[in-house]
Amino acid sequence: MSIPFSNTHYRIPQGFGNLLEGLTREILREQPENIPAFAAAYFENLLEKREKTNFDPAEWGAKLDDRFYNNHAFKEQEQPVKCDLVQEMTSTSMKKEDASATALESSDDEKEKENAALKIQSAFRGHMAREEIKKMKDQQESGEETK
Repeated sequence: MSIPFSNTHYRIPQGFGNLLEGLTREILREQPENIPAFAAAYFENLLEKREKTNFDPAEWGAKLDDRFYNNHAFKEQEQPVKCDLVQEMTSTSMKKEDASATALESSDDEKEKENAALKIQSAFRGHMAREEIKKMKDQQESGEETK
């Protein structure tokens, strides 16, 4: 029996997202008529390049992703020797990722500040409401005493 709406979350293997991004980018560039055949040729070409240069873009992409989480992947081993085109592409993408990471950090800081301000404002409003209720009770009690 299956549950139609469950909160199951599947984990994408490391490097798989980068492979699909590369494939998607090439499909958008080339606009092939037969996408499955193009994907098969793309992955065959990728395998040939990996065997010739001993450089695995999926592994490299997984290390780039891992870098943002725990920064241990780059300490283990040096980068493999790559061709100039791949080096240029990775340096450009790393610059973009560093800029986006900085933007994400600043947006996270902004969100934290907004949440802190919201908490302070709500605490103050609660304090003011309690003070007003206290005054109303005091007025009621003083009104009852005079009667």
